[in-house]
Amino acid sequence: MNLMSRLQEPNILIAPGVYDALTAALATEAGFEALYLSGAAVAYTRLGRPDIGLTSVSEVAETMAMIRDRVELPVIMDADTGFGNALNAQRTMRLFERAGANALQVEDQTFPKRCGHLSEKSLIPASEMAGKIAAMADARQSDETLIIARTDAIAVEGLEAALTRAEAYVSAGADILFIEAPRSGDELRQVVEEFGDRIPLLANMVEGGATPLQSAADLEALGYDIVIFPGGIVRALARTAVDYYASLHAHGTNRPFADRMFDFGGLNDRIGTDEMLKLGKRYESG
Repeated sequence: MNLMSRLQEPNILIAPGVYDALTAALATEAGFEALYLSGAAVAYTRLGRPDIGLTSVSEVAETMAMIRDRVELPVIMDADTGFGNALNAQRTMRLFERAGANALQVEDQTFPKRCGHLSEKSLIPASEMAGKIAAMADARQSDETLIIARTDAIAVEGLEAALTRAEAYVSAGADILFIEAPRSGDELRQVVEEFGDRIPLLANMVEGGATPLQSAADLEALGYDIVIFPGGIVRALARTAVDYYASLHAHGTNRPFADRMFDFGGLNDRIGTDEMLKLGKRYESG
């Protein structure tokens, strides 16, 4: 699926967050049209650490490559700050595009960055961010690989400054605009009023974050084109894991938890074990 063509359709694109090949496969099976590889989710799961710029470009690229080996859906990829200056951002574009990303999201925070819904963020100059966007556009191999420009300015400088920065990023060649962490429904609406008829808009729904949670239908009615739920899967699985380990520690068995988990065969059914074994036998027989 060509992402930009899909964004011309009236219904909003829902991209759930994933962090590895298993979650990507399960999200695909659930019927979504696109996926969002969350940098925060990679930090949470691969490092067991917060989203404060600790992951490396190679770790995220490797994750993308493993997801692409498993699923065919378009993947929107969190490229953080581009992992450095404009030249680093170009290298990030080349690495992630080769790994199979269909869109790269880059933000205007200083490095090391913070999760968009954490406080005490700081920003690079708008001109520097515009240069990164232009550099990434020059480096991409396919015009179908989209650049999503994210500004974190609302929390640092306010909404008007965020809108001004966003204007510069559109001029620099961004394909999609992502104004992070609006603090109210009114701010979500003002973003659409300013840019909705000029460029596709992305909204970010974070449970417990700065933006009031909206449904996809609500955001579509406002005029947004994409909504991501980046770290929700990790928060859901982490809650389940806490309960699972507590139960196992308390009872010394998984019997009390059995109705909340797949058994051996159930998980193998989900990941297609029988189909892969049959395929292997076909190759063995020539």
